[in-house]
This record gives sequence, C-alpha cells and structure tokens, in this order.
Amino acid sequence: MKKLFPLLLVLVTILSQRCNTLKKLGAAPTELEMIMALKEALSSGLFKSFEAFENPEGDPLVRFVFPGEAVKIEKTLRDLGLDQLVERVTGKFTRAMTSAVRTSKPLFIDAIKKMTVKDAAGILITDNPHAATDYFKKEMKSGLLTAFRPVVDSTIKLEGTEQEWRNITSVYNSIPFIRPLETNLTDFVSARVVDVMFLVIANEEAQIRAKYELRKTDLMKKVFTWAERELKKKLQTR
Repeated sequence: MKKLFPLLLVLVTILSQRCNTLKKLGAAPTELEMIMALKEALSSGLFKSFEAFENPEGDPLVRFVFPGEAVKIEKTLRDLGLDQLVERVTGKFTRAMTSAVRTSKPLFIDAIKKMTVKDAAGILITDNPHAATDYFKKEMKSGLLTAFRPVVDSTIKLEGTEQEWRNITSVYNSIPFIRPLETNLTDFVSARVVDVMFLVIANEEAQIRAKYELRKTDLMKKVFTWAERELKKKLQTR
C-alpha cells in the first residue's frame, strides 16, 4: 500500500495539471490574448511565405508571370522564337522577387507587430477562414506597397532585368492589334509579391483555424479553440 501511494500522488498531480491546462484552453481569452494569437497566426503564415519565396522553383505561385494574359503573351513570344529570352527574363524577375522578399522581411514583420485589432473577437468568431488576413491586408497593403516598391526596383536593377525586358516589350509591342506590355514592371512585381504573400498567409490562417495540431503555441491553442467553440454556438442559434 505504501508503494502505491507515491504512484497515486504522481497520477493525481498529472491529472491536476491536465485539468488546469484544459481550463486555460477553455476559458474565454482576454482581448490582448486574442490580438496576440491573431498576430502569431499571421506571423506563422508570413514565415511560410518567406519559405515559399526561398524555393520559387518548387512553387509556381511565387514565380514571375507576364502581366495581363500571361499564358497568351508567353506563347506569342515563344512562337516568335524568343524562348531563351523568355526563360532569362522569367528567371531574372523570379530571382528579383525572391531577393526583394528576403531584403524586405523586416517590413512585413514590423507591419504585423504594429497591427491593432479593434474587433478581435469578431475576427476570431467567424466562418470566414481568413478573416484576420483580410483585415491585415485591408489595413496594411497600401503602406507595404509604398515601402516595398524601392526594394523591388533596386533588386530588378541588380539582376540586370531592365534591358532584357525592354527587348521583349519592343518586339511584343510591335505586333499590330495587340495590347502592349508595360515597359516598367516595378509596380506590377511589387503588387504580385505582396498579393502572393497574403495568399500564403490566408491559407495558413485557414489551416490553423481548421486543425488543432497547427496551433503551435499555448496561446494559439487557447484562443482558436475558444473561437471554434463560440462559432459552433453562434451557428447553432441561427
């Protein structure tokens, strides 16, 4: 009996700790906890987007595409025998995008740190799987683009893409009855990179909302589990 007592004590301690953890996860989070959990989820998606741009060959989403009707434009250029030029330009712009993202990491991280969420509960308790990303995009996209353009412009110049692009546009724009290509791509590339990053963030947010195992911190587990439960209650009362 004496030998059993220590084992029972250990078991009671473990059960007590688990109960305390469950209580914490089940308790309604404070507004500060909601905001911090949302930032953690957005940061998780942001780092996923950084990883995607580090390996652009493995993800067509983060590779450069021609502005406008990309497939049609690329086919037309290849039909004109410009395959090698198309490959060079596509590769250079893709590398420029990757370099720009790598250089601008602090911009995006700082944007999330400065983010304030007035209606945190409303963003959490919703059937919109990327409500936080939508909010972040609405509040931050304009400022991010303004800060990101000079980074993109400098990396494009470092890659020596300008002359290659002029060669392509001069040939393509000489074709009669065809919509001309832009000669300056800084704005296009900037917007594409930022949009792709938001797509990756939105996907990660949706995954975190749907899968408990992707809630990597205790705070995310507490807040998103609570939000999940509250959403079920909300849907049941409709």
